[in-house]
Amino acid sequence: MPKFLSARPPADPVEERKVRKLAGARHAPGDWILRARMITLSWTGKHTTAIAAELGCHPQTVRERLARFNAEGLEGLGDRPISGRPRRLTEDERSAIIALARSDPPGRLVPGPDGALEAADEAGAPAWTLDTLTETARAGGIDVHRSQVRRILLAEGVRWRRTHSWATSKDPDFAPKGRRSSPCTPTRRRAPR
Repeated sequence: MPKFLSARPPADPVEERKVRKLAGARHAPGDWILRARMITLSWTGKHTTAIAAELGCHPQTVRERLARFNAEGLEGLGDRPISGRPRRLTEDERSAIIALARSDPPGRLVPGPDGALEAADEAGAPAWTLDTLTETARAGGIDVHRSQVRRILLAEGVRWRRTHSWATSKDPDFAPKGRRSSPCTPTRRRAPR
């Protein structure tokens, strides 16, 4: 049978006010709000099983959080640093790569103010590829590799490839097919032999 565990009384009125404010907050990290609610419910005299039932979590989670608050105070509500290698790219750099992929490439022809097709940079790429996205990101000061760009875009569901139309070609001798026949035209049946 687990022993009865409760949150220690607040060290001072400032700590109590901060925990209660966090427990009732709407615009704070959700995990911090949940943990602060665990502390305030414990201050009202509820047992860990009752707190877990009210908040929809496991009683062991409540016991662990109460023990951390008792040992570390307000800092015990947060997460401990995780192990492993930190990310090389910041969230701002990842966002910049995604915004770049969603933007028009510098060499794409777009209608100008007079209606004529113009490109922002005639020497630029007309369509984004992983290589051109990587080069442009590097020119913008982001140290990124092609494989990282691909993983970022796949994770975010951003398309960097344009669909290839088989009905058009850049070949000057290309002649498109004629109109398709009407779908209501009956097919000819072969006579049985």
